[in-house]
Amino acid sequence: MDFSLSEDQKLLKESVDRYIERDYSFADRQAASRSDDGFSRETWATFAELGWLGAAMPEAYGGTDGGGVATMVLIEGLGRGLVVEPLLPSVVLGGGVIRHAGSEAQKQALLPELIEGQRLLAFGYAEPQSRYDLNDVALAATKDGDGYVLDGQKGVVLNGDTADSFVVSARTAGERRDEDGISLFHVERGADGLGVRGYPTVDGQRAAELSFEGVRLGGDALVGEEGKALPVIERVIDEAAAAVCAEALGIMAVLNDTTLEYLKTREQFGQPIGKFQALQHRMVDMFVAREESIGLVNVAAMRIDSDDERERRRAVSAAKVQIGKAGRLVGQEAVQLHGGIAMTDEYKVGHYFKRLSMIGRLFGDADHHLDRFAAL
Repeated sequence: MDFSLSEDQKLLKESVDRYIERDYSFADRQAASRSDDGFSRETWATFAELGWLGAAMPEAYGGTDGGGVATMVLIEGLGRGLVVEPLLPSVVLGGGVIRHAGSEAQKQALLPELIEGQRLLAFGYAEPQSRYDLNDVALAATKDGDGYVLDGQKGVVLNGDTADSFVVSARTAGERRDEDGISLFHVERGADGLGVRGYPTVDGQRAAELSFEGVRLGGDALVGEEGKALPVIERVIDEAAAAVCAEALGIMAVLNDTTLEYLKTREQFGQPIGKFQALQHRMVDMFVAREESIGLVNVAAMRIDSDDERERRRAVSAAKVQIGKAGRLVGQEAVQLHGGIAMTDEYKVGHYFKRLSMIGRLFGDADHHLDRFAAL
């Protein structure tokens, strides 16, 4: 398998790396994270101007049709900056559902606004009881004439408190854990009966709980075929899982570089602590863990656009298992080798470690994906 980047992909990588190095400092990230929105609207507009929001979107709607590899290149670079702007929840998740399942009218209405940075989407797929089971859906969508009425809850909707509209999974038929009978709906933020409660997450980003109490939707709010949404949901979550694996590569690169520099400059007993062989071995373990992850993440990036569901799911699960193990090792070692300074809020290592810890559990932890890989 050829892992070399095309010329367009190389230009994208150079653009992202240059922006993160020159224009997105850790201080900028912290200020954006602590704002009311949890990110910078100005930075989001810059992402749109640079064409990043449409990197994987079809050209017909204003994107560049770069596919999964472009997403991986982009998000790995953003991972190096620990970016809090909602590219993953708005573009990969929300935009991914519309791209894969939306009608032509929905695509024409939503994707150009998304790509231009004028609309933020969020995807509500999880519920308080569902954990990693995408088919565990209790939010009810009851037929009402030509439309539907939604009642229930969605939990941990990434960047849900700033979204202009939501795509949510709801049950139109069957029992709570049935695979059939799940549908997708597009819901505007101001819909009567929709409650949004936002909160910060441990990694410096934001999420929301959504409550639906008699939310009435027209028939045009249905996204895709009624009752047949599970394959779409699974595909979009696989794409998001592969994306956060790429993000983890960027985070681990920064932790490795920062820790190595610290070992070279921190002195103890009259010499840099990097001269102690035991610490050198631990630094090598961190380096090897990331290097072992690169190949599996690249395979996932190459196969994420495949129509072969089994091949795609195996590649994503393999990458997610490896990233879960490697991310934990690199994050913990980075904190321990830095000592107490890594636990201070002013120093970036702890924040990178928190995001790695979150990535390890997003869209299925290592145990979940190991079981899925074995089953496949």
